[in-house]
Amino acid sequence: MAEQAWPAGLRTAFDRYEAAILADDVAVLDELFEPGPDTMRGDAAGLLVGHDRISAFRSVRGGVAARRIGRTELRVLGDDCVLIVAESWFDRGGHGLQTQLWRRSGAWRIAAAHVTGRSVAFDRSVWRVLGDPLVAGVTGPEVPLAGVRVAVKDLFAVRGQVVGAGNPAYEREAPVAAEHAVAVQRLLDAGASVLGIARTDEFAYSIAGRNAHTGTPPNGAAPDRMPGGSTSGAAAAVALGQADLALGTDTAGSVRVPASYQGLWGLRTTHDAVSRAGLLPLAQTFDTVGWLARDVATLRAAAAASLPDPGAAGAPALGGGPLLVADSLLEAADPATRAAFEAFLADSGRAVTAVELPPLADLAETVRVVQAAEAWRNDGDWVSAHRDGLGADVLARFDAAARVTAADEAGARARLAELRTAVRAVLARGVLCLPTVPGPAPWRTADGAAVERTRSATLRMTAPAGVAGAPAVSAPVLVVEGAPVGVCFIGAPGTDLALLDVARTATQSSRG
Repeated sequence: MAEQAWPAGLRTAFDRYEAAILADDVAVLDELFEPGPDTMRGDAAGLLVGHDRISAFRSVRGGVAARRIGRTELRVLGDDCVLIVAESWFDRGGHGLQTQLWRRSGAWRIAAAHVTGRSVAFDRSVWRVLGDPLVAGVTGPEVPLAGVRVAVKDLFAVRGQVVGAGNPAYEREAPVAAEHAVAVQRLLDAGASVLGIARTDEFAYSIAGRNAHTGTPPNGAAPDRMPGGSTSGAAAAVALGQADLALGTDTAGSVRVPASYQGLWGLRTTHDAVSRAGLLPLAQTFDTVGWLARDVATLRAAAAASLPDPGAAGAPALGGGPLLVADSLLEAADPATRAAFEAFLADSGRAVTAVELPPLADLAETVRVVQAAEAWRNDGDWVSAHRDGLGADVLARFDAAARVTAADEAGARARLAELRTAVRAVLARGVLCLPTVPGPAPWRTADGAAVERTRSATLRMTAPAGVAGAPAVSAPVLVVEGAPVGVCFIGAPGTDLALLDVARTATQSSRG
């Protein structure tokens, strides 16, 4: 086909767009995209619809690498509508492709765009170390996790590697591990392979998914929202299909929150059910091992390979009785989340029994104080010597932890024992069911104050399982504002596998 001429003014607008994207001139980029709710932009991470959402994405993305435009093809689709496809050649190697639909209404603007970026070795916001695989699992005819690729949170020891804990300075000083963490070894013995070591929020002291040093991993289910943490990189790897299983930790929600935000199955195990040997601690009173997967079968296989045999351990049974629901947990959820959850309960066909928990603020504050005291004992000396090496949000959390006195901790531990007895008494009656988190993941553009508000609200909902040392499953069931929100099932300690079966049955019933 013969080369088509550029309509008047379009070449100027196209060149202006390219200059603005190289300069990260968000104001000009906003001007050159059509206003309104129908404008579209897509890339490998997903689709954004609406000028405001595209603008919000640009405000946190930063500019693109230096490049030049190569071969450019345009097709005139009408007097005021042109399709442009152009190659991008990057100064430091590699090339990409951009496709744009331009429309003229007074001025030329982009109505839809799709970007194919240059190939990258791996996403450094997701992975710290990546192999093919990094560590192979055992082989044989009876291995239950054969072919399963595992993303390991950067808190677990992997032989021959260091534990980086989400902080470059800590990583540089860390010793090379001589042995695998027990939780890693159990997966390898079951036939899974460690694909790589995935990013974590610094020292796991966050549930947002942001890392000041390596960036925010993508949310594989909602690209313009945050991924959740602190098992952030491993969860993203699973949601994006780069891994099949994430090995993570859950102290105050660090498995359940990213599972909810990214539409995954997640299991926080009974406290101490899986050995924490080889795991860098945050707060030993609450730290647990957990996993995330796209499907419940993979999650259950990993749990069965790693947990004690439930028969030998004398685990209590979970029958098909009513689901337990606490009004206080529903009141803690956003209204739209509560409405979606109540619709799920109605569709599940399960009877529901109302129960009462201790005040959620009391539960959350008790967890906060004990967690902070232990976090400072574990990491305070290092933090004090490396204050400039921490992100502002995590440093502020450690500074607050440093102010917890021995009397504060003693009082919180006494209260923890009382609260644990009370919550376990509720769980002895059956399975507690609730929305995993108050609502969908915060927008990636959320400021620090908004993220902190979400954190506080979330910890009130995640605290009951932590206080009880109980297993909790987050199942990908609800959709709120177009984004996933999990439904959480909490069982008595030791009921991990049975709890997974309850969650699977309940969610299957609700889907008809």
